Amino acid sequence: MIFDAHSDLPTFVYDERKRGKTAVLEGNLEAFNGWISSRVMAIWTRPERRGDATTYGLEVLNALLKDINESERLELVKNVGEMRTAIEDGRVALWLGLEGGEPIGESLDLLEVFYRLGLRVLTLTWSLRNAIGDGFFERTGGGLSNFGVEVVGKAEELGIVIDLSHINEAGFWDTIDITAFPVIASHSNARKLCDNPRNLTDDQILAIAERDGVIGAVAIPGFVDRERPTLEKYVEHIAYMVDLAGYKHVGLGFDFVYYLQGWGGRSVEGFENESRIPALLERLRENFSGKEVRAITFGNFERVFERVVG
Repeated sequence: MIFDAHSDLPTFVYDERKRGKTAVLEGNLEAFNGWISSRVMAIWTRPERRGDATTYGLEVLNALLKDINESERLELVKNVGEMRTAIEDGRVALWLGLEGGEPIGESLDLLEVFYRLGLRVLTLTWSLRNAIGDGFFERTGGGLSNFGVEVVGKAEELGIVIDLSHINEAGFWDTIDITAFPVIASHSNARKLCDNPRNLTDDQILAIAERDGVIGAVAIPGFVDRERPTLEKYVEHIAYMVDLAGYKHVGLGFDFVYYLQGWGGRSVEGFENESRIPALLERLRENFSGKEVRAITFGNFERVFERVVG
């Protein structure tokens, strides 16, 4: 089983349904989810829609919920029990996430509304500043705002997993300082192997592990290797983080984006899309025990979600 902690498929679903298509996920089930048992579907606010992010976020969510309702093989889940039941029944368990807190604006009430609609994973920032804090693109390097501190507390109260991918280092450490809950970095790699500010330093990796959290290894070329991103180098990131922090704190967060409109970037050689997951599993089995592979591919994120979400 595969637990993918980060997918931008909601953006694809929204775009396709705007073009008049229906049952987008069902029609592409084998391509997108054939090897995946559980997946976080992250709603990302396009930069040009930041001015009406709440409206846009709800529109994308509405499109996603309609699309799931048109499928017999997909289910939006709100707790680990529902996830396990869906998988046992042969369905793909989908979790709702926000990639950046823009849709909640400056309102804890809106955070609670999204929770009631299914939100269980909150990536505090995308790469730009929002009311919660600064993303890694911001030159000011500010940490969490006062509102951001309130958001973390409210997320703990509700049972929403806090995701530290995309936030800058000041905001990362602010979050670590104010929460004792497990946190995740849903789609980040090791900066020691690829010097990209979206990747994590050794200290950040260890801090997530100390909170009993998980880092999802990301399959975006620029986070794998700047010269020649390959499947082998992707697995090197997994092995490096396992050696540093232990196998219980590393998972998968593919962030495949090849299906997005206008995407013209390259892919990781040998790991271009979901169809290449068997090749990944083969490499993992060469490097880790069966117990470790099961933890990395599914069990670690399951553990965190069970503790935080329930």
